[in-house]
Amino acid sequence: SPESFIYEHDVETPYGMLHVVIRGAPKGNKPAILTYHDVGLNHKLCFNTFFNNEDMQEITKHFVVCHVDAPGQQVGAPQLPQGYQYPTMEQLAGMLPTVVQHFGFKSIVGIGVGAGAYILAKFALLFPDQVEGMVLLNIDPNGKGWIDWAATKLSGLTSALPDTVLPHLFSQEELMNNTELVQSYRQQINNNINQFNLHLFWNMYNSRRDLEMNRSGSVLNAKTLKCPVMLVVGDNAPAEEGVVSCDLHKILMCHTCCSSVGIVLQPGKLTEAFKYFLQGMGYIAYVKDRRLSGGPVPSASMTRLVRSRTASLTSASSMDGSRPRACTNSDSTEGVGAVTQTMEVSC
Repeated sequence: SPESFIYEHDVETPYGMLHVVIRGAPKGNKPAILTYHDVGLNHKLCFNTFFNNEDMQEITKHFVVCHVDAPGQQVGAPQLPQGYQYPTMEQLAGMLPTVVQHFGFKSIVGIGVGAGAYILAKFALLFPDQVEGMVLLNIDPNGKGWIDWAATKLSGLTSALPDTVLPHLFSQEELMNNTELVQSYRQQINNNINQFNLHLFWNMYNSRRDLEMNRSGSVLNAKTLKCPVMLVVGDNAPAEEGVVSCDLHKILMCHTCCSSVGIVLQPGKLTEAFKYFLQGMGYIAYVKDRRLSGGPVPSASMTRLVRSRTASLTSASSMDGSRPRACTNSDSTEGVGAVTQTMEVSC
């Protein structure tokens, strides 16, 4: 079927070449689902399990999917030349309009993890007309201070690169237990990603600036994401503090017990949340989940709204009907969109 077609492309952008993988074909005027992986991973390591999930495939058959690999991070990538200036985080975001234009996408719904979430958020800030919605997993919108930056540099001098990157991908508990998953990813990061290229991306991510996202009206000339956003954060994830500091309108916030890797490798609940997010924007009809007994109503874990742990994420109203009001169409007014909700998602 056309949905199973997978095409690999190298797209020339103003800031260099991007490796892009397309799954399926464009569906009318629907947005493309565009993914961006975390540092230390590539689209295969980050998203294969999630997108091969049976329930996720039930969703993606309605869309074309576009996986973007950061420069030099794809499996089998040649080593970047000595002296190569890796694109800044802003430039990585600035490469994406060329991808959207190259494939003729009308717009995109982004799914980003960690560094990829930062890049997609930056893209949405710079090019809001090209974005219909964003799912941001374990985003840290804050730049590193000098002390953190120096600690990262020192760690890079004393540890092998995979061991330097792993604390970004896994919780302390997962690392302490040295789970099979951690061991597997240490090996895959070492074997499947060019270490020189990864080092360049890792350094650039750790040199990022604050995204400086604020609700419109909260500060003068506030920069804010104008589209609906679903924030997903692991309760023990390294980026947890950063995620809950995001000050945005139109948020659906999901708490999960997992780190970045754990979320996408146990995709059931995330798939469910993503489905209701898309339905709330009016992109897919209500699909009966094969695991649910009762029609299009979210399961108990999806409707358990919990109080935010920070004042900036306090909800203006707690509940409205059977689905989150935060999942509104991107045309909604700021008044309608000014609802923030948190949702407990357990893996």
